[in-house]
Amino acid sequence: MRPARLLALALIAATPAHAEPPVTVTVTGSYDDVQFDIENAITDAGLVIDSVNHVGDMLERTKADVGGSVTIFTHAETYNFCSAEISRQVMEADPLNLQHCPYRIFLMERPDAPGEVVVGHPRYPEGPMDAVNALLDGIIADALAGY
Repeated sequence: MRPARLLALALIAATPAHAEPPVTVTVTGSYDDVQFDIENAITDAGLVIDSVNHVGDMLERTKADVGGSVTIFTHAETYNFCSAEISRQVMEADPLNLQHCPYRIFLMERPDAPGEVVVGHPRYPEGPMDAVNALLDGIIADALAGY
């Protein structure tokens, strides 16, 4: 068997059969208000937002160009940020935890459910990354406490 084929088979075998579903919370409210509260909760935790990805806008803007016909989101963003303290902790435990940085929180509103805003984050692997899951859970809980 060729080395490239062996590598491909090894990568397939090493890939999990399915990814863990994300952690999500759904609230009723104005998307703009929820977005504002998420931004404030991130910065109130002493973190700097590295980037905001406007996924909903991008998908809508490129819909026709890629043969799409469905509006998937009314609004959808991802917030990317890191914690120096927690990143050091999880990467000292396993340098490959680098792959999870920056951490993200997403929020979205769908056209078929106006006023329902879904906020969440990827569920990171158990073990050292539990600290990241706890950080993100806490930020979301703080942001959504009034809903």
